[in-house]
Amino acid sequence: MLSRRFLLLFLLWLPLASGCEDVIEVDTPEAEPRLIVDGLIRVDPAEAYVPVRITLRESAGFFEPVPVTQAENILIQVERFDGDQLIESFTSSLAEETPGSGVYIPDPNATFDQRIPTVFLNAEVRFTLQLRHRGRQYLAQTWYQPVAPIDFLVQGRATLLEGDETEVIVAFTDPGTTVDHYLFQFDPGLFLVTEDTFYQGQFFQFSYFYEEPIEPGTVKTVELMGADAAFYAYMDELIVQSDQQGPFQTPAATVRGNLVDVTDIDNRDLFDNTGRPDTFPLGYFAIVEVDRAQITIQ
Repeated sequence: MLSRRFLLLFLLWLPLASGCEDVIEVDTPEAEPRLIVDGLIRVDPAEAYVPVRITLRESAGFFEPVPVTQAENILIQVERFDGDQLIESFTSSLAEETPGSGVYIPDPNATFDQRIPTVFLNAEVRFTLQLRHRGRQYLAQTWYQPVAPIDFLVQGRATLLEGDETEVIVAFTDPGTTVDHYLFQFDPGLFLVTEDTFYQGQFFQFSYFYEEPIEPGTVKTVELMGADAAFYAYMDELIVQSDQQGPFQTPAATVRGNLVDVTDIDNRDLFDNTGRPDTFPLGYFAIVEVDRAQITIQ
């Protein structure tokens, strides 16, 4: 209970405090909207087709929602190589899933099936995303990235400083034939990257801690995805910049992905932003194999 003396002082202070309120206007930086491409496509080899789903948005003001946007045209070129020799190629045309959604999938109304069969995929398959947006042409290239399966996922008993964290222990075996990079997802917006520098060709396990309390009986899904060196570096930087708020939202600092503005380029093999430092979009295009494991929190 408040003492009468404290209550009296509080009542005397209250009108003074309310009379001193000022409206503070905060100037937030304004910039031209940038195209944001959410093009991370996760492939389960057990499924018949690659689940192509690309979302287009535009950057907005600091306190404004990120709006969806539409492409004038968008397609994916698929090429399979044998060493340096191209042995097969085809094009998948995309269409907006529903009008105004900004989500693009293989065109269901095309004359021929535009879906990409998963049996076509291996490490020598290259994908080129081409899209036109507001009169500008953008390209991105990526190679299909296989991944090692998760060996096991179990709950641990360790905690960190707060004492109420939940530990899960993840294990997988690196194949050891190449330098490999990996991307883990533990929850929406919670990512972790790792590379096999110190465990190439070996069994590897580590602990991940969920900081927020988790109700017993909650099912958690952990995803392990393949990544090349460029995607690994991009996600590593973006995780830091976004403070785990989602890798395809507008980051705190502009992080370049693999999409290039090629509007004024007459050489389709030139994939860089030299001389065009301010025209690149945000986001990334990658097609990766994913392995999933689930655990029920006790």
